[in-house]
Amino acid sequence: MLSIAESDLGTPAQTSTELVTLNIDGQDVTVPAGTSVMRAAALAEVKIPKLCATEQLEAFGSCRLCLVQIEGMKGLPASCTTPVAAGMKVTTQNKQLADIRRGVMELYISDHPLDCLTCPANGHCELQDMAGVVGLREVRYGYEGENHLSAKKDESNPYFTFDASKCIVCSRCVRACDEQQARMCRSWTPNACPAVPVYRPAPPPPCPRKH
Repeated sequence: MLSIAESDLGTPAQTSTELVTLNIDGQDVTVPAGTSVMRAAALAEVKIPKLCATEQLEAFGSCRLCLVQIEGMKGLPASCTTPVAAGMKVTTQNKQLADIRRGVMELYISDHPLDCLTCPANGHCELQDMAGVVGLREVRYGYEGENHLSAKKDESNPYFTFDASKCIVCSRCVRACDEQQARMCRSWTPNACPAVPVYRPAPPPPCPRKH
């Protein structure tokens, strides 16, 4: 994964030689066919909030922060999983989008430990940053009721510790293990609510040396 301090265009680059021109917030943008709306916007220096998207993994569309408005299209599609189309007109910022994004973030924070000041990721946290980006200042729902704030850490893996209480189900860890490491040693807990990734031991890779 890229560091939070590095530029991340949200979804992988496309190599098509066919070019597509669309309009994003009044600005014409030309990108290779198959490019996501999110990446096209980022290339035009238009920032769309995101939590699950990264250019190093295929788009997943789980966080719902990157919703945009597309002229002629019903609903508010996720910009990370929506490919560009010729003549498409995209709006990335308006009151409706701002309200929905803030509401989504409010739900995340309502089920997240309030230990930012003592958290190792404080000041280098995408959730923290995105809460600021969408303008979240308070959580109306309170912190009572069913949640996973007291979930225990999974330390069964010798290489990393998984803190389920801080998981937002972005699936980055599961996807990275599958797409980049090709080990699939993390998967989702079946029928769990909330769903959390679990460690699944995988056999060691074969030794490339000949004996």
